[in-house]
Amino acid sequence: MLNWSKISTVLLDMDGTILDLHFDNHFWLEHFPARYSEQHGISVEEAKQKLIGHYQELTGTIEWYCLDYWTEFTQMPIPLIKREIQHLIQLREDADEFLTVLKQSGREVILVTNAHPDALSLKIERTQLDKYFDVLYSTHEFGVVKESQLLWQRLQAKQGFDVNKTLFVDDSLPVLKSAQKYGIKHILAVENPDSKKPANSFADFTSISDYRQLTKDILANPIKSLI
Repeated sequence: MLNWSKISTVLLDMDGTILDLHFDNHFWLEHFPARYSEQHGISVEEAKQKLIGHYQELTGTIEWYCLDYWTEFTQMPIPLIKREIQHLIQLREDADEFLTVLKQSGREVILVTNAHPDALSLKIERTQLDKYFDVLYSTHEFGVVKESQLLWQRLQAKQGFDVNKTLFVDDSLPVLKSAQKYGIKHILAVENPDSKKPANSFADFTSISDYRQLTKDILANPIKSLI
C-alpha cells in the first residue's frame, strides 16, 4: 500500500485518525446541543438546528475549531462542558500498536491537528498520546487550518519536512486534498474515524480501516534503509 522505504516523516491528524471521533461527534451533535437547550430555554431540536446550521457555515475555517469562538458565541464554557463526557475520549483500538512501531522505526512522527490547544490538552491528559510523537502542533499556532495551503507553507517553514519523503494521514477529504495539492507525496485516508458509524470510502486516495495492516511493512523498512 505504501512504500515505507521512501517515508522518513509521518504527519498525523488527531481526531478520527489517532483518537476515536465518537467523542467529538457526540459532543457537538448531541451533548452540547442538549446543554445549550437547557441554558437558553429552547428545545433540543431548536438548539440542534441553530448550532448545526452555524457549524456548517464555519466548516473549514479556524473559527469552527476554536473553543474561544464557541464560548463567546454561546456564552457557555465549552472546555468545561467537554469534560462532562471526557470518559468518551479514547485512542482508536488500532492506534497504540501502529504509533509504537512508527516510533521504534526511527521516523519523525508529528501530530498536526486543527483542534484548539485546550482540546488538545484535554485529550493528552486523557490518553497520554503525546508519548508517541516527536512534536505536536495545533494549527491555531499558525493562524490557519489544514484546509488552507498557508498552513502547509508555515508548517514546512517551521518543521522542515521533505514533501517527497512525508506521509500524511487524515480522515477528512478536504484536508487530504489540501495536503495533496501542497505536494505531500504519500497520502493515507482513514475510512472509519468514528467507531459508532459506518466506514467511509475514498476513490482518490489509498485508505485503511486498521493500522495493524501496516506494522509488518513499517518494521521491514527501518529508517536506515531510506534513500
